[in-house]
Amino acid sequence: MLFHKIPHTDLNVSKICLGTMTYGEQNTEAEAHEQLDYALSTGINFIDTAEMYPVPPKPETQGRTEAYIGTWLNKRGKRDDLVIASKVAGPSSRGVDHIRPDMRFTKESIHAAIDTSLARLQTDYIDVYQLHWPGRDANFFSKLNYEYGQDLHDVPMEETLSALGDLVKAGKIRYVGLSNETPWGVMKFLHLADKLGLPRVATIQNPYSLLNRSFEVGLAEVAHREGVELLAYSPLAFGVLSGKYRHGARPEGARLSLYSRFQRYFTEQGELAAEAYCALAEKHGLTPTQMALAYVNTREFVASNIIGATTMVQLKENIESVNITLDEAVLAEIEAISTRYPNPCP
Repeated sequence: MLFHKIPHTDLNVSKICLGTMTYGEQNTEAEAHEQLDYALSTGINFIDTAEMYPVPPKPETQGRTEAYIGTWLNKRGKRDDLVIASKVAGPSSRGVDHIRPDMRFTKESIHAAIDTSLARLQTDYIDVYQLHWPGRDANFFSKLNYEYGQDLHDVPMEETLSALGDLVKAGKIRYVGLSNETPWGVMKFLHLADKLGLPRVATIQNPYSLLNRSFEVGLAEVAHREGVELLAYSPLAFGVLSGKYRHGARPEGARLSLYSRFQRYFTEQGELAAEAYCALAEKHGLTPTQMALAYVNTREFVASNIIGATTMVQLKENIESVNITLDEAVLAEIEAISTRYPNPCP
């Protein structure tokens, strides 16, 4: 396993991070524990979760993912050799009203969220605690272009960051992270941290894959110059880049076969691009999955690549991507495809 030191922290994380959002929906507790055991056996020390999980979010399953990790942690009996990240869900426009009466990033909401997550995870602290998405209206979750909004759910960023600072002081979290953020949002949080003596943002968890390289437009420079590096999620575009949905296939039990909410990965341009990438991988003797993940692994602004799987076969292939090296010919052809189909599935 490769490891990476996250700037401005003492966190040394595995280049592959184990994503867990299927635990409690597509994966049972026993399967979750099996995945966690195997991931650690390969050297992975980084686990990502969220209070909202599993996905798709539902009142009857909310919190199961953290709870499954918690029972595993309790059984394992060790904690300090792991880096665990979780997220506090944001305003109710995302269909998560069932979590708390007030989903805004207020002090009260954030303090309630952390205590519940810690109890489920059966731990005293979370290493990286992330705002799952902005409280304001912004271009995230499949939006490429900014639309002027009224920010109906927003609270001052100062209040949010101050609440997170309280949690750092209390020892409940070690570092602050953002997710689904924009360049303006990251820079604003950094400015407030410097101005008010509050915790500095350590990471940003945004989508990044061969089908969505929008992070490169503005955030890659922020990552480079400010040291707020990417925790890349959906590196396989919900499995589309694995090739399993090629030619209209919809495998039974697969996420995009089960849940219509993720249809943004089936745009016309997206399917054309995915087919081109899959064919390129096969041309060079690679599996589509490993080529797609290896590409993400090599990006300089990526601190860790968050992979997820519903089967052990998938998990093993995903983790093995850390040992794949893409030669210059493959990289050049990837860029040519990206030029033809730029960001078809944001």
